[in-house]
Amino acid sequence: MPSRPFTAPPWPDMSQWVLQQQANGHSPQVLIASLRRSGWPPAAVRALLQSTGGARPLPQPRAIDAALTAHLPGAQPRVLLQLDQPRLTVFGDLLLPEECDALVGLARPRLQRSQTVALRSGGGQATLRRTSEGMFFKRGENACCQRIEARLAALLNWPLEHSEGLQVLRYLPGTEYKPHFDYFDPLQPGTSTLLRRGGQRVATFILYLNTPQSGGATVFPDAGLEVAAVKGGAVFFSYDRPDRATGTLHGGAPVIAGEKWVATQWLRERVFR
Repeated sequence: MPSRPFTAPPWPDMSQWVLQQQANGHSPQVLIASLRRSGWPPAAVRALLQSTGGARPLPQPRAIDAALTAHLPGAQPRVLLQLDQPRLTVFGDLLLPEECDALVGLARPRLQRSQTVALRSGGGQATLRRTSEGMFFKRGENACCQRIEARLAALLNWPLEHSEGLQVLRYLPGTEYKPHFDYFDPLQPGTSTLLRRGGQRVATFILYLNTPQSGGATVFPDAGLEVAAVKGGAVFFSYDRPDRATGTLHGGAPVIAGEKWVATQWLRERVFR
């Protein structure tokens, strides 16, 4: 981080200034503090940071062809749906059945009540918005995780080191995850703590490890889309800025019968530590 303090200029057209400060390594929290000292109201700060967030590169699925499938041993993924708004792709057969079963078996003994991000502290907290059980694998923790992580990195042409470890979740009947965003709100006080580990989240992979008897779809309310949970399938979506306009509001609909098991991978701007 640059050590010399600075104050944001007071003129209204600030997009290039913000991009330059980001390139110089200043975090969103530093920019927010500077803009607020210069008299900018919170709503204007949020709009400015959101308008300049699109400059970052984004992971996007590569075309599935012979050159790519050579790097995906055993898997034969299929693209079932692609949207531009939100930037979303639904896959079939991305994971092998035995890989799904292996992840479930490895995760089951370590399940705990799921948490959401505590916006004020950057830590975790249990809430009624998320009633599943879950656990985190460290990146590359075992051979199964290594194989899946390498496959996703090859599919997206995104550095493996820019991904968080896989999180496995189990939803029992009646449990759900109400609609939410996966990016970190730059105006929340706990965000600076979260960004230190690898920058902003820029994309999400949800991998379906089983097929529930009923319910449990992944819903995108702003897009009017429901993605059914089908074993071995997945949904991927990216977001170029922390803004509802990305269309990535999503949630896990309640499971009606049976269980739902998913693995989630979040992708970061930089190396995740």
